[in-house]
Amino acid sequence: MLRWIRQQLGFDPPHQSETRTVYVANRFPQHGHYIPQRFADNRIISSKYTIWNFVPKNLFEQFRRIANFYFIIIFLVQLMIDTPTSPVTSGLPLFFVITVTAIKQGYEDWLRHKADNEVNGAPVFVVRSGSLVQTRSKNIRVGDIVRVAKDETFPADLALLSSDRADGTCHITSASLDGETNLKTHYSVAETSVCQSVSRLESLQAVVECQQPEADLYRFVGRITVTEHGEEIVRPLGPENLLLRGARLKNTKEIFGVAVYTGMESKMALNYKCKSQKRSAVEKSMNTFLIIYLGILLFEAVLSTILKYAWQAEDKWDEPFYNQKTEQEKNSSPILKFISDFLAFLVLYNFIIPISLYVTVEMQKFLGSFFIGWDLDLYHEETDQKAQVNTSDLNEELGQVEYVFTDKTGTLTENEMHFRECSINGTKYREVNGKLVPEGMTDDSPDGSMPHLIGEELLFLQAVALCHTVHISYDQPDCLVGGDPFSHTNGFSSNHMEYYASSPDEKALVEAAKRIGVAFSGSSGDTLEIKTFGKLEKYKLLHVLEFDADRRRMSVILQTPSGGQVLFTKGAESAILPFSTSGEIEKTRLHVDEFALKGLRTLVVACRHFSPEEYIDLDRRLNGARTALQQREERLQEAFSYIEKDLQVLGATGVEDKLQDKVQETIEALRLAGIKVWVLTGDKHETAVSVSLSCGHFHRTMNILELLQQRSDNECAEQLRILARRIKEDHVIQHGLVVDGASLSLALREHEKLFMEVCKNCSAVLCCRMAPLQKAKVVRLFKTSPEKPITLAIGDGANDVSMIQEAHVGIGIMGKEGRQAVRNSDYAIARFRFLAKLLLVHGHFYYIRIATLVQYFFYKNVCFITPQFLYQFFCLFSQQTLYDSVYLTLYNICFTSLPILVFSLFEQLVHPHVLQNKPGLYRDISKNALLSFRTFLYWTLLGFCHAFIFFFGSYILMGEDTTLMGNGQILRANRQLMFGNWTFGTLVFTVMVITVTLKLAIETHFWTWMNHFVTWGSIAFYFIFSLFYGGIIWPFLHTQDMYFVFVQLLSSGSAWFAIIIIVITCLFPDVVKRVFYRHLQPTSTQKSQMYSNRVAIGDDFIALQPLSRTKSQLGKIRWKRVRVQSAQNMTLLKSSGAQGRTIGTC
Repeated sequence: MLRWIRQQLGFDPPHQSETRTVYVANRFPQHGHYIPQRFADNRIISSKYTIWNFVPKNLFEQFRRIANFYFIIIFLVQLMIDTPTSPVTSGLPLFFVITVTAIKQGYEDWLRHKADNEVNGAPVFVVRSGSLVQTRSKNIRVGDIVRVAKDETFPADLALLSSDRADGTCHITSASLDGETNLKTHYSVAETSVCQSVSRLESLQAVVECQQPEADLYRFVGRITVTEHGEEIVRPLGPENLLLRGARLKNTKEIFGVAVYTGMESKMALNYKCKSQKRSAVEKSMNTFLIIYLGILLFEAVLSTILKYAWQAEDKWDEPFYNQKTEQEKNSSPILKFISDFLAFLVLYNFIIPISLYVTVEMQKFLGSFFIGWDLDLYHEETDQKAQVNTSDLNEELGQVEYVFTDKTGTLTENEMHFRECSINGTKYREVNGKLVPEGMTDDSPDGSMPHLIGEELLFLQAVALCHTVHISYDQPDCLVGGDPFSHTNGFSSNHMEYYASSPDEKALVEAAKRIGVAFSGSSGDTLEIKTFGKLEKYKLLHVLEFDADRRRMSVILQTPSGGQVLFTKGAESAILPFSTSGEIEKTRLHVDEFALKGLRTLVVACRHFSPEEYIDLDRRLNGARTALQQREERLQEAFSYIEKDLQVLGATGVEDKLQDKVQETIEALRLAGIKVWVLTGDKHETAVSVSLSCGHFHRTMNILELLQQRSDNECAEQLRILARRIKEDHVIQHGLVVDGASLSLALREHEKLFMEVCKNCSAVLCCRMAPLQKAKVVRLFKTSPEKPITLAIGDGANDVSMIQEAHVGIGIMGKEGRQAVRNSDYAIARFRFLAKLLLVHGHFYYIRIATLVQYFFYKNVCFITPQFLYQFFCLFSQQTLYDSVYLTLYNICFTSLPILVFSLFEQLVHPHVLQNKPGLYRDISKNALLSFRTFLYWTLLGFCHAFIFFFGSYILMGEDTTLMGNGQILRANRQLMFGNWTFGTLVFTVMVITVTLKLAIETHFWTWMNHFVTWGSIAFYFIFSLFYGGIIWPFLHTQDMYFVFVQLLSSGSAWFAIIIIVITCLFPDVVKRVFYRHLQPTSTQKSQMYSNRVAIGDDFIALQPLSRTKSQLGKIRWKRVRVQSAQNMTLLKSSGAQGRTIGTC
């Protein structure tokens, strides 16, 4: 327990050394001094709270919010000093807000606990005491040998010891970790792969030494030492030997592995990182307004305190005959008395700060986020994927986007690759009917005959068929389990096999080679099999030089059937051609550029033949680098560079990646909305430009500027100045800029301002050859620029995650490059074209709703508390409250809360169809237009004006004129005062509730039955509650100030007259102003509102509307009859005849 506390406080870190030693089957050394290492248990904890810390931890988190902290201070002040209002008036709303939030967070955490218990309690089998024992997942310890069966997930990070296959390999899918659905092969070392039974494993003596846990899924450095007959054999361990928790075993009956990382130290758990909290512009504006209102509150409290003492300077007011001071009051310190009075006024006016604003905003965001998932226009039927919301805190930010940074492959394109052309030994070929045809020739060979390829052409196709990470799945999934791994060649047709690859490019190339006649047939251990025009060939796989982002190439070293050693490599032309010394280098470079201009994705293929001496040397270097525990990556890079040189260029491939539907229309709509689109891609310059032109990102009429292949800071700066001059001198409406990764690094290092100036004057920017971190740097550059524009990043792959997390709004595409982008995004959609509706419609709606909600909340609280301030001038600043405590408490919770919540969920200023057809309307709300200081000032002044009318209107109409009372008298014998301060306060409160509710009704443009219900229902509820509250003597109340007050007030027809007059006086100028501006100076949004009322109703237009609104709109057209057949179909019968048309999905 003490160790756990020390670890939590950071005094006793669990890992002092850089490596850990794991004894397989927990067989610890018997001799020598051994200190066992401490490892985490195998429990996964995703929950935030426990039953013991929930209350203190949740309260601490909630009171970190400035509004909650402010109200708890006010509540404590009310408890400590004699204040005019009950502590309940502040305590109850605070308790309500805290309780609602705690229940929501507690429920969410309970769901996490439930999920954790399900995972931690899952049954697993471990090898203990010479037998298989079933236990729970949480009981697995580091060093345990775990058995996992087919289609089960791995319960911890396991080093593979053996499988049911003779070669000790297994296939897994890691879709839950990185989204890649392809089969991956993992390997065991030869010394442990023979231990396929429990008895053999029990006798295994082995020790695993590896690095301490880290989050990188693709990095693992370790070695295993196996003791056989007293001799220690050391073998390297890498990522291909580690089975990650959460991955699933496929096409393998069972495996045995030793647990090396457990529980919260597994790589999956280490990737449960909390994303940095993103805050929307509206939330920042809200906090600014809160500070301003806090200033108004302090000003009113200080002014009231000063005026109180100024008034009491006269003796007759300082100690009137009816309120004599006690001895304690006479002897008290003037300073303490001043502070006490100041705090009392602070409490009296504190409701100007709306505590319920935060809980209403949270509810609005949470409930409003469901509309994105429910929108059928954002549903992709082919993949059965709907839009998803990962965070609802940024809904309104979708309406403020100024820059969109998008990936190209898989985002603008389908990420479905089709082989189109290739270059072999300086000659271009294209595929026609499964045959390679040289450029300029036609396919005139008879059907079914195979072309005769020799020499370089055959070597090129063999390289394509062998240099990859493709796996094969057959119709019979167990056909590879046990027995002859190539048994499918005998009687089982290879036509039934399907290729799986982590990269769509690789799959397209291997499939193309198969169609042409060189088919990859499978692998078993270190043997690869291909069929060259039906002839079986087997190659021994000696080494794989894995692809990485720095080298931008991957290689395999093979032993050919004739016994020689050869290296096949493929990668970007910039990663292959500079290291090539033979072959048609220049012709291949020219062909690569031609392929790129056509928009094709290009790869260069090369080879290198080794002499026996050369191979022995490189084998030694590779094994030395791979068994190193320190600086393994650096040593591997050195070895790779030594091997991948003096290459012979074989040729190049051109693969087409098809554009997604409606990409061009979407980019054009974003441009019309005032949003600048940047494309950030890793593709080469020519390919990226070609795709940009085809998708409409660049126009043919656009002046394309280039910042490419800059070698030094000075050269880059000079080129940027030239571009800046050209932009000023060229009188072209639009400019486009192309930047490559190397030049961008130089531009961002020393010349950020100059680069920004050039970019801001360009309508579209294309960045090619970009590394993932460079994408994030570009986004950060714009986020932190003086204008601070709102940025959005959209991508589909793991290389886009840093960019998505950096932008204000991150959107993941549910594409073919895994789910990492989706998991790290704020929103996820299936296709790029859905972005238009997400921003132009949902973003527009969310922003106007939340902006009005925030302004309206401050407005109604100004209306609420200003009469309280004015009342002090009429009661000698005695801190007498104008409203009853119950009204003070329920004003924001019950009487005025529901109408604004429903408004903020359903309001639509303009019809969705119009918003999509007129993207320019998006400009009206950009740059936080509806929450500008001018708009804020208007709502605040309106609140003060209405408050003055409430107070002085009631005072003038009912203050001294007793004839306004029903009986015309103030007092009768043995009767209570019929018109006093509580009646006056109730009248002001009644007028206020009606006015602020009707003010929102005037602001409402889109009425639903729910709007009607809560608007008129809130007013009715106030009247019913007040009659009930004032009509009964409540025994638990200390005073009965409100008894019969409301009934007495409403019994007077004159009081009703006063209420109507005051409400009309408040709202009539607002209605006149709206009508005046709408007809004389209409905004583009108001013009579109009128347009949407007159627009010809088409099928699509009707389909977007609620059924009730559709019937209303159709009623304006001269149809003979509108017959609603069901909620799905509506028949329109034209007046000219009986013929009609049925419109579906109304």
